[in-house]
Amino acid sequence: MGIGGGGDVVGALAAAGVAEAAGTPAEVGGLTWERRPIDPLPGPRRLDEVHGVERVHAAAGLAGPDTTGPGAFHFAESRMAAVLGRPVALIDPSGGPAAIADGLVAVASRLDCDLLVLLDVGGDVLAHGGEAGLASPLADALLLAAGPRTEAAGLRTIAVVFGAGCDGELTPAEVRARFDEVAVAGGARGESDPPVAALDAIEAALPHVPTEASAMALRCARGETGRVTIRGGRRTVELSPLGGRLLWFDPAAAMASAARLATVVKDAASLHEGHALLTARGVRTELAYELDAAASGG
Repeated sequence: MGIGGGGDVVGALAAAGVAEAAGTPAEVGGLTWERRPIDPLPGPRRLDEVHGVERVHAAAGLAGPDTTGPGAFHFAESRMAAVLGRPVALIDPSGGPAAIADGLVAVASRLDCDLLVLLDVGGDVLAHGGEAGLASPLADALLLAAGPRTEAAGLRTIAVVFGAGCDGELTPAEVRARFDEVAVAGGARGESDPPVAALDAIEAALPHVPTEASAMALRCARGETGRVTIRGGRRTVELSPLGGRLLWFDPAAAMASAARLATVVKDAASLHEGHALLTARGVRTELAYELDAAASGG
C-alpha cells in the first residue's frame, strides 16, 4: 500500500516484487489523494466522490481502469489497474487512522491478503517534524498510525521506506538517521534491494502512472547518483545508493521512536483533525499547501 498518495502506488511495486520473488502473490494499492496537477481540489477524495469503484468498506474500494474522481480525472491507482490488468486497492484517508485501519482490513480480506505492507516513497513517514524540506507529512502519518490498529485486528503489518530522499523532502542522511532511531528502539526489520523484476515492473508503469519520486527511486536502484530537480525545479533530489533500497520496520516501534508525527495523529477522528493537530505543532502539511493554492487560484 503506497501511503503518501499520488504515485506511491508505483513504488509499492518494489515491495510487491519482494513477495513475488519469494513465491507469494501480491496486490498493490494507494490513496484517493492525488497531486494538484491531477486533482485541483484540496485534500483526498471521499470514496462517495469516486466513480466506477467497487466499494468494500466506507473507506476502501477496488479501482479499475475506468475509476475516476470529480472532473473525470483518473487516479494513479486507476492507471495502475490498467497496467496490471487487475483491480488495485484504493483507500480514502478522510476518516483518520481508525477508519483507515478498518478499510485496510476489509480490502485485504477482499483481496485474500494476509500481510499488509505500508510503503512510503521518500521517508517522510519517519520525520520528526522539524526537517527543513518536510512538505507532505500528513498522509504518511495517518497511514502509519493505522498500522498498530490493523495488527491488533489480526492483519500482520509491516512498514517500509523505498527511495530515501527521492521526493526532495528529507535527505538520504536524514532518512538513515531516523531509521537508525527505529533500530535502537528494536523496530528495524532489515534492508533489502528490490528484485530486478520489480524494477522492471516500475519502469514499465512509469509511462502510464505520473510520479516523480518513484522514478527517482528507480534511478537510484539502477545505480545513478548525483543531484537532480523535480516538482518543476522546486525540489532537489540527491540520488544515492540508499535511495534504491527498501528499509523495513515495525510501525509501533517507529511511532515510539522516530515517527513522532504518526503518534501525534494516532487518535485523530478525521484527516482534518490530524491536519489541525500537526498545524498546532508548527508542522505544515500538504493539505495546507493545497488549501492555500486553491484560495489563491494557483
